[in-house]
Amino acid sequence: MAAGNHSMVTEFILAGLTEKPELQLPLFLFFLGAYVITVMGNLGMITLIGFSSDLHTPMYYFLSSLSFIDLCQSTVITPKMLLNFVTEKNTISYPECMTQLYFFIVFAIAECHMLAVMAYDRYTAICNPLLYNVNMCYQVCSWLVIEVYTMSLIGATAHTGCMLRVVFCKAKIINHYFCDVFPLLELLCSSTYINEVVVLCFTVFNILAPTLAILGSYVSIIANILKISSTEGRSKAFSTCSSHILAVTLFYGSIAFMYLQPSNVSSMDQSKVSSVFYTIIVPMLNPLIYSLRNKDVKVALNKIIKKRLFC
Repeated sequence: MAAGNHSMVTEFILAGLTEKPELQLPLFLFFLGAYVITVMGNLGMITLIGFSSDLHTPMYYFLSSLSFIDLCQSTVITPKMLLNFVTEKNTISYPECMTQLYFFIVFAIAECHMLAVMAYDRYTAICNPLLYNVNMCYQVCSWLVIEVYTMSLIGATAHTGCMLRVVFCKAKIINHYFCDVFPLLELLCSSTYINEVVVLCFTVFNILAPTLAILGSYVSIIANILKISSTEGRSKAFSTCSSHILAVTLFYGSIAFMYLQPSNVSSMDQSKVSSVFYTIIVPMLNPLIYSLRNKDVKVALNKIIKKRLFC
């Protein structure tokens, strides 16, 4: 089939999270609150790291990038979702759907690789502390972040490009609350073989590879922590990783729950719940995890507050 937009539809209807009218307002208020917390938390983290010289280290440079990714990921999904709660017909135009799909994939892939980069940073800090400043200099950190976004842009371009060349000629109702790859594939009447191959290849590269990198980093980290003789030293070394471990568990756990469950009709609602978790809840929780469980962030925040109060 020749490349181009052969779609027979100009807009889609998003099924949303629920069809029960009595749940629309409570869900609207809940997700509005979650989005406000997400924006304030992630913008606050980016601002705090930017203004506090004590946090100008590789770990917080990557954390600032993660906060930016979380903020963008939530912004791609949540405003349209909130609008659909208060409108009678939840429609999204074909260009809007493809745009949402593209940026959703960009930031989803970026989060996978950024978490792997942060695990490598912790590995270097704990396993090679004497060479940490050399191995994680500003140029290296910058290149790592550039590579994260490069891989995410390549992945999103491949997925969206394949979606643009297919034919949508079945029911135009997307059984989801945003434009995601698998719900869109269910609407195709042309062959989905190329799309499925692309999904498989990029899933291996963008989910499995970062997962293995994270696991490998933490196996080495745990092995090195166990070699530390003092209990205080072990506790201090582990505390520098605890926030990242929790963030990784939440993000990859929700993705695994979504993609590793049996493919059947009854699991669709579970997939939506899992999607809510990694597109909305995780971006909201990450700044809380890294602030409430991180002494350096608390100290930096207190310094800035005292500086502003006594200026």
